[in-house]
This record gives sequence, structure tokens and C-alpha cells, in this order.
Amino acid sequence: MTDDTVPPTGDAPAPRTSVSMLTLSSFVVGSMVGAGVFSLPGTFARETGVIGSLVAWLVAGTGMFLLALVFHRLALRRPDLDAGVYAYARAGFGRYAGFLSAFGYWASACAGNVLYWILIMSTIGMVLPGLGEGDTVLAVALSSVGLWIFYALVRRGAREAAAVNRVVSIAKVLPIAVFVVLCLVAFDPAVFAANLAGEASTPLFDQVRGTLLLTVFAFIGVEGASAYSRHARRRRDIGRATVLGYLSVLAVFASVTIVSFGVLPRDDIATLAQPSVGGVLAAVVGPWGAAFVGVALIAAVLGAYISWTLMAAEVLLIAARDGDLPPVFARTNGRDVPVGALTMSTLLVQALLLVVVFSSNAFDVALNLTSALVLVPYVLTAGYGVRVAWADRRMPGRGSVAAAAALVVAVLATGYTAFLLYAAGGEYVLLAMLILVPGTALFALARRRAGARVFAPWEWVLFALCAAGALAALALIATGAIAL
Repeated sequence: MTDDTVPPTGDAPAPRTSVSMLTLSSFVVGSMVGAGVFSLPGTFARETGVIGSLVAWLVAGTGMFLLALVFHRLALRRPDLDAGVYAYARAGFGRYAGFLSAFGYWASACAGNVLYWILIMSTIGMVLPGLGEGDTVLAVALSSVGLWIFYALVRRGAREAAAVNRVVSIAKVLPIAVFVVLCLVAFDPAVFAANLAGEASTPLFDQVRGTLLLTVFAFIGVEGASAYSRHARRRRDIGRATVLGYLSVLAVFASVTIVSFGVLPRDDIATLAQPSVGGVLAAVVGPWGAAFVGVALIAAVLGAYISWTLMAAEVLLIAARDGDLPPVFARTNGRDVPVGALTMSTLLVQALLLVVVFSSNAFDVALNLTSALVLVPYVLTAGYGVRVAWADRRMPGRGSVAAAAALVVAVLATGYTAFLLYAAGGEYVLLAMLILVPGTALFALARRRAGARVFAPWEWVLFALCAAGALAALALIATGAIAL
């Protein structure tokens, strides 16, 4: 199979709006810096100390940076491909793989947006008890109102939503910067030294492994610029925005984790209620620190919500234009907004919000399912990076050293993302199949509508594997082995 087995996504109408590299970077920052950053101190302290945290961020940071470099190179090598995570999978492995990537990415974004509404309401619930942990009837009702308000905002166009996203990105990064500065002012070298090691009875490798898995969800969103690539003012800005946004976020994550160890003993940090950043800041400045963090958390979640809503709709739009989804997903309004995909996304989030009321473990299930679904596009993108780099080795003018380096990066990124898929947990991979397989009906409908065969021969094998995973998930749910 060659790169041109499936025609590239280059025949779609040109977008009416364009955005700068800094705005594209804000999509990366906006989608990655969500609620997770505010829980990092407590989450890491329960697993390890300063040394283990540094090693974990080094490993995770390197692995995801390799993936960011793959997105960068593919944006330069294949500027004709829009909505990266979908288009790269399709160009590299065929239509059905592209559909799985697009549909999985979309479902992941919708599940992630449900998490954000739960977090917003649970944070406000610290003041208004009727909201509980974000899962009460009142909380779901208010979340539904907010959901449709943001739907109306995004319908107004890419420029308006991007402008809001830039403001919100600044609004949530600024409080984090204040947190880091205040912790550095209150930094106690003796406390920091006492926190260097984790549990003496736990080997460092096990500490790092336990911490590393926590970074999977934190780094989701590194593809933000490529997912919205059709609106880029210059195609080269896509890769630059990905790397710039990623490095900024990595610095934020590592700083928030490490400076906390210089304020409180590790055992105290480990027992803080989430968001644990609030507890650390309260130890420095007093009770108002927790309230300050609560406001920042809401801003962070809203920024991530806008980014995810935009990216999910874009991916479905391009897939529909390529004939891999029904035409309803390709509808746009006068402001070039994919209203068909946006409406379907909002309806799915609304349906999942209603389920939250009846679920006893909705947050944890949605969190892990979000990670499992989004890692499928990551693995396929890294794999396509391997194919492109391998082909470049035989092309004159590409540079053998540069091509070899790109191949090494892509292979390492593929191995790392495959490991993250394993780390997400087998049960959540099976649950992801349970979502992808019924969604295949949309792919089949689109292919039949076009008068084309549904699957190529090898794609039947891929579908059979996914179907087997979905059946296994149903069996495990029925026996109680997987609890929802």
C-alpha cells in the first residue's frame, strides 16, 4: 500500500477564515492544559517523590515530544492533508483505519467534554452543595445549559471561538504561573530535600511506572494544531505551533509538580483534596488560595472544552467530505462552521450528561475511556510517520541523514504510543471497541451511498478484530468483570 492508495483530502473548499501560529498554539495549550494540571501535586505525591517525578516527566516528556515531532514533520511533508489524526491514518492505512481514527477521536473528545462539565460543577459544588460532585440532577441541568451556550458560540465561527480560546488560555495559564512563583518564594530547601525519595519500600522503577501512567490523559491534545489545520494561515505554522504549544505545556506540568515538593511534606500533599494545587497554595497564602485555584480550574476546563469541541467537529467534517461518513457531517453554515458535525457532537455530549445522573462511576470510566479512544489515532499517526520516513530514504533530495533521523523518531514515537495504549488498560481498549464497532454502521452507510464496497479484503480482518473486542467487552460487562 502506498501513500496515494487513498486520494488525499485536498479537494475540499478553501476555508473562509485563517488563524495565526500563536492561535494554533493556543489550541494545543487549550486542549492540553485542562483540569489535570490542578491535580498533579497530589497525584504524583501519592506515587513518588522529587526524583521519581523528574524521571517520569523526562520519560513522558520525551515520548510525547517525539510524537509532536512526527506531527511537525507530517505537516511539512503532507500539507495537502487536513484534520491530521484522521487524514494521516487514512493515507497510511486505508479508509477504514481513517474512519476508526476519526470516529475514535470524536468520541474521545465528547467523553472528555462530559468530564469537563462534571469538573466545573463539582468545583462550584464546594460553594453550592446542591451540585454535589457534578453528578446531581441540578448539576446536569446547569451543564446542559452551558453546553448549548457554547454550541451557539462555536456556531458563530472560527475567529470568534479562537478569540475566546486565546483569552481563556491566558486566563488559565496566568494563575498557574502565579502558583509557581508563590511556591518558589515560599520554597523550603529542607522540605524539598526530605521529599527527594518516595516510599522507601517501593523501588524507583515502580514509582516511576505508577506516575508515568498518570501522564497519558495530561498530554492528550498535542495534535491540536493539526486537527484544525485547514484554517492555518501558513501550512508550516502547524508543526511549529505543535512543538511550541507542547514545550510550553510540558514546562507548566513539570513546574507545578516539582515546586509543590518545596512547600509541604510529600505525605501531606498526597492527602490533599483535589484540586491539590489549591491545598498547596492555601498553605502558602491562606484559605483564599483554594478559591483562587477553583476559579482558575473553571477557566482551564472551559478553554479545553472550546478546543476539544472545535477539533472534534473538524475531524468529522473532513471525514464526511472524503466520503467516509454520511454527508450530514459535512454541512457548514455561512461562517464556515461544520454545523452538522458540531450538532452531532453536542447531542452526544448531552446524551452522556444524562447518563451521568444514573452512573456511580461515570468520571473514572469516562476519563480512562477518553485516553483509550484518543490513543488509537496517536498510534496510527506515528505509524504513518514511519511509512513516510521510510519512503523518504529512497527519494533523491530528501537527505539520507535527515530521513534516517525522522525514521528513528517515528519508530520510537510508535513504540511509545503503543505502550500508552497498553497502559490504558485492556478493559478500556475493549470498551473503545464497543464504541467503534457500532459506529462502523455510519462508515458502511457512507460507502454504500457512494456505490463503493464497504471494506477492502484486509479491512474485513481489522473489522473482525474490532468486533471480537466489542463482543468481549459485552461479555465482561454482563459478568461484572467491567464495572461502569
